[in-house]
Amino acid sequence: MNLSAEITQRLQCFEPSNLNLIDESAMHAGHVGNTGGGHFKLHITSSHFYEKSQIMRHRLIYQMLADLIPSKIHALSIIALAPEEL
Repeated sequence: MNLSAEITQRLQCFEPSNLNLIDESAMHAGHVGNTGGGHFKLHITSSHFYEKSQIMRHRLIYQMLADLIPSKIHALSIIALAPEEL
């Protein structure tokens, strides 16, 4: 399983109505400080984020991916919304 598929699979616990993961690693090749991990942009919509702050939403996502950071994931940009916010 590739890294994008693994990230997507792990985030299924939030039962997302929308999940868009973009691998931007190629744009950051040779980036200073990057020890080989990938760069990703995540847009996720889930009812699990209802009435949670952005900080809490990010923490929940990072908890699911903790063992991949920073070895396999070097950078992760997150937009996490509840369906009511669309």
